[in-house]
Amino acid sequence: MADDKRKHSVLLNIDWWTILIYIALLSFGWISVCGASYSYGETDIFSLATRSGMQIVWIGTSIMLGFIILMLDDRFYDTFAYIIYALLLLLLFATIFNPHTIKGSRSWLVLGPLRLQPAEFAKFATALALAKLMSTYGYSINQWKHFGATLAVILLPMLCIVLQRETGSALVYLAFFLMFYREGMPGSILFTGVAAVVYFVVGIRFADVHLGASPTSVGKFSVMLLIQLFSIGMVWIYCNRRTAWRLLLCSIGLTLVAFLISRFSVFVSFDIVYVQLVMTAVLIGYLVWEGLGSRLHSYYFIALFALGSVGFFYGADFIMNKVMEPHQRSRINVLLGLDEDLRGAGYNVHQSEIAIGSGGLEGKGFLNGTQTKLKFVPEQDTDFIFCTVGEEEGFLGSAGVLLLFLLLILRLIHLSERQPFRFGRVYGYCVLSIFLFHVFINVGMVLGLTPVIGIPLPFFSYGGSSLWGFTFLLFIFLRLDASRNLIRS
Repeated sequence: MADDKRKHSVLLNIDWWTILIYIALLSFGWISVCGASYSYGETDIFSLATRSGMQIVWIGTSIMLGFIILMLDDRFYDTFAYIIYALLLLLLFATIFNPHTIKGSRSWLVLGPLRLQPAEFAKFATALALAKLMSTYGYSINQWKHFGATLAVILLPMLCIVLQRETGSALVYLAFFLMFYREGMPGSILFTGVAAVVYFVVGIRFADVHLGASPTSVGKFSVMLLIQLFSIGMVWIYCNRRTAWRLLLCSIGLTLVAFLISRFSVFVSFDIVYVQLVMTAVLIGYLVWEGLGSRLHSYYFIALFALGSVGFFYGADFIMNKVMEPHQRSRINVLLGLDEDLRGAGYNVHQSEIAIGSGGLEGKGFLNGTQTKLKFVPEQDTDFIFCTVGEEEGFLGSAGVLLLFLLLILRLIHLSERQPFRFGRVYGYCVLSIFLFHVFINVGMVLGLTPVIGIPLPFFSYGGSSLWGFTFLLFIFLRLDASRNLIRS
């Protein structure tokens, strides 16, 4: 009788608004898969021989999995968090040696007619492990040993997935840093991540553009100047404003002198980047000296930021030109506008933009999209499925889908903030971070705004692994939330 009352209480406390959004996304997702995979002449879209028919199977099994998750005791996920993580980590490691290669990736386990991608399930396992670790007594994200352990929980599955040649799925785990920020991670670390992106984009985008007639690369020149300005700005905020003014005047003054000598001197023409490297080295030395004199640790961290920025930029340049495969470099060059390549790396994005643009305001209607029916867009029912939404449902349908995802994200924020324990809050923010990353990157790459890294759109892209993985993520959190008011005996 006590168990019956407890189950009744759980069902009563489930957030049914999130369930309704989940069902709506599944429904629109099936319509999109049907439209993307339909071929002229097909008479039965519900046949298991078609992708639209199989997607119904995946949707049905996902709903069943969600129900089973809700029926389990919420303490199960806390108690067995590390065990679930270890099992998924072992499965990820075993998949590295998988003899089956699908589209150049070893990330799939082939079990007869069934294909599963462990990386999709490792997301909820990693989120559980993070929630368990960060909810332990005495944990503080500002302590390096705790933060290091937390990073290890994220980096281990990332490493296994990279070794499976599935870089896109590995990058998804970077979304957990959004949760770190909510849990007290200093804003300077988030700023460091943003700065790294700026260094990479500016450095690569303008690497081959020269400053006037000098041999100075605009990309390298800009990045080195940004490193100095960012470091001086941190001195202004965290240390001493008078010191920051002196450093700023020296940096701009010496850079201007070097530029004028290189630009207008008849006898001397040199790369100003070398001057900036020396100036950055002097800046780092000066910050360390100030730290020793004032005993203010912020100077050391700013010096480390400047040194790390230089190392990151030249390391990224080396990886871009020496480590990355040609097709990976080509994708980045297309995104940054360095190459057009409409027949190669830019083909998918170009065709998806045509499909979305042809949909207009109201779209062409269900099963009436020409770009998708004629298979102009590769992977149009998986990674590029949002172009089907744009072509068949138009701007209004696309806006409606994005609005549903926005409601889901806002709902997850609300549920996370009302958790009585840190375990539930951390897991909730992990879930919304994963969803936010997937939606932002997937829709962005279809529109040509973000790199094409090959990740699915939640509840829309065809396939059982991603659908089951997202269902696990969401429904475990709904189960934790439903028990927030239960009285423990």
